[in-house]
Amino acid sequence: MRHLSTYGPRARLGLIVPPTNTVNESEWSRLIPEGVTFHTHRMALHTDSASPEGAERLSADLEAVFALLGQCGPDVIAYACTAGSMVTPADSLPAELARRTGRTAVTTAAAIVAALRALGVKRLSVATPYAQALNDHEAHFLAAHGFEVVRLIGLGIGAGGPQEYPMIARKPLAEVRDHALAAFVPGSDALLITCTDFPSLPLVAELERDLGVPVVTSNTATLWKALREAGIADDLPAGGAVFSR
Repeated sequence: MRHLSTYGPRARLGLIVPPTNTVNESEWSRLIPEGVTFHTHRMALHTDSASPEGAERLSADLEAVFALLGQCGPDVIAYACTAGSMVTPADSLPAELARRTGRTAVTTAAAIVAALRALGVKRLSVATPYAQALNDHEAHFLAAHGFEVVRLIGLGIGAGGPQEYPMIARKPLAEVRDHALAAFVPGSDALLITCTDFPSLPLVAELERDLGVPVVTSNTATLWKALREAGIADDLPAGGAVFSR
């Protein structure tokens, strides 16, 4: 028993999400293993973390939120925003956060890279809800970390500005499934579905069965990495192949 806690004796996680995100917490709630709890804080959305100025603003905001979440005693704190954490190299942001805050840190982008590498993935099909500019950034990020992106397609959300982002969480699962299937190229080693506000968890097991490859999402990768950093290695079948490897 790590924590003298009624509900979370095995591990306690901190979770940071963008202000409009409603999906991440819902999907983690469905997956979180017995004896583990997570505790959430919202933070301003950052989509320019690749620039030096944007990276500094992101680091300052994260450091402040880490200080607040740290007061509940988490073993790991996860920054669950795909777009905001896509910096190269991927592990530079969690390493910097750990250095600046003294807390074990996980970011979604770095977790995706770690999950795909754990699965032995090289060729990758990718489905996103994003517009082209963010898709291009993601394709470049994945290629910089050694993945061959054979197809990456988005739904175009965000082309008209950040006010469109709440539309991501409203996408019906049937539409997300059709989009994921349209993104998949036979011969790919895995299907990646990105954005922590893009509902996809109920589709993971079905898509893995139908496509015959691992399916990794932003939320499953982030939780997998956070749990592993906390020493929790439970097999969670609803989360896909990465939890059993």
